[in-house]
Order: sequence, then structure tokens, then C-alpha cells
Amino acid sequence: MNAFGTSFSQKRIGILGGSFNPAHRGHLHVSRYALDRLGLDEIWWMVSPQNPLKSSDGMADLSERISSAYLIAKDKRIRITDIEVKLRTTYTAETLYKLKRVYPKARFVWLMGADNLMQIPMWKDWKKIFKTVPIAVFTRPNFSKRALDGIAAKRFARYRINQAQTSQLCFMKAPAWTFVNIKPDPISATRVRTGIGAVNIY
Repeated sequence: MNAFGTSFSQKRIGILGGSFNPAHRGHLHVSRYALDRLGLDEIWWMVSPQNPLKSSDGMADLSERISSAYLIAKDKRIRITDIEVKLRTTYTAETLYKLKRVYPKARFVWLMGADNLMQIPMWKDWKKIFKTVPIAVFTRPNFSKRALDGIAAKRFARYRINQAQTSQLCFMKAPAWTFVNIKPDPISATRVRTGIGAVNIY
């Protein structure tokens, strides 16, 4: 199975997963930094059919969330995908395992904010995520310090690389992760849903 009809041999691909309810400039902000700092060829915005840790209340239909992603992702290096539907997966650990089997020569990096680093011990088989692909964690307002003091950061502390090596992360064998300090964008999906910052794209 090939989700995009393209060969991904040796391509450096960042995966930014989430509900994208809706997609907003914060996703684009992190993606642009990741493309530059990690030396990626492209980033997949992996729109989740339903986050197991989130209520379906207030969750827009998958098609609506995908449409919002297309509206925001004004960069040809960003691909929008519902590949979890095609893979029939629900949990990130399982999705990444299957992606590596489908695209064995691609070099994947999982991208997430500091808030998710703090929460990741709640995810199913979270340690397998660290052991499957390298991970880049990005600054999030009010979360960074707590995340770096959290369970996951401490559990995999010896596998953390410094920022000087960030551009080589996709070539490293998992587990390997880094914390990338970027100028944070305070926008959030919650603020977008209330009409704040929805169209302020830069």
C-alpha cells in the first residue's frame, strides 16, 4: 500500500499527528521550523479519525478537519493524510510500526509539542513510540519545563541528543530524541474554535 503513489526511498519525513480540530497557524509554525531545523524533505499532517484520549464532543467530522488542514498548510512540502484510516490503526505506536513496514526505506521522525511529551505516558504502548522512530519535541508555552521534568523525558534521558545534532536526528537509530527550542506561537485549536487567530497565517 502506498498512500501517495510515490516512492519514499530515503526521504526524510516528519509526522505531525493530531486531531487538527481545526488546523491552525501553530501547526504551520512548528512544521516550518521542523523542515528547516531537522532538514526534512516533507511533513505529513496525520489527521486522526478520533484521538482515544479526547472526547468526541465538539470534534468536527474527519472530512472537515482535513479540509481545515488543507486551508492552513500553504507549503508544498506539507502533505495532509488520513493514513490511519487506511492502515486501520487507532494508536500512535501501532501506526508508526505499520508505517515503517509500508515504507521501509523512508526516514521518519515523530514531531510533537512539549505538552504531548508530558502526556505521552498516558498513550498506549508509549515506550514503543520512542523505540520505533526518532522524536523531535518542540517548545509549547507553559509546558516545556514540566515536560522535561516528566516521566517520559526522565525515562529516555540518556537517549536525548543536543540541538547541535538535530539535523541528523532522522538518520539516528531509535530511541533518539531532541528538544527543539523555538519561538512559540501562542495560538491553539481552542482559541481558533472561539474565533481568535483563525486566519492570521504568516
